[in-house]
Amino acid sequence: MVRNILAVIVGIVAGGLVNMGIVTFGPMVIPSPPGADMSTMEGVAAAMPLMEAKHFLVPFLAHALGSFVGALVAALIAVSHKMGIALGIGAFTMLGGIIAALMIPAPLWFEAVDIIFAYIPTAWIAGKLATSGRG
Repeated sequence: MVRNILAVIVGIVAGGLVNMGIVTFGPMVIPSPPGADMSTMEGVAAAMPLMEAKHFLVPFLAHALGSFVGALVAALIAVSHKMGIALGIGAFTMLGGIIAALMIPAPLWFEAVDIIFAYIPTAWIAGKLATSGRG
């Protein structure tokens, strides 16, 4: 039980680090629109009309890969209930995504794609990978 609790904590931290790393370094690959101040919530909200579909790729990848890595790490560390723990990490990260969607005015299409595809499906894939060959 202690190892499963540790797995959840380490999974959340690992997923969060991946998410923040992609969000931090993603603009080096896909720069923000000219004149956009992405350093504050107000700046992000003001920049939304300037954003193109390509600008939503980095946050989607941050959410999907953060959920995937967190779920995979947690499921690999866990002693039992690996898939449940992986999906729990996915649900936890999805809750964060829902809270972010309520705080940051992104287009509805992005919020829907992000909530539907970035969290639970990637956590499920991670859980399947962690339990493959184990029945």
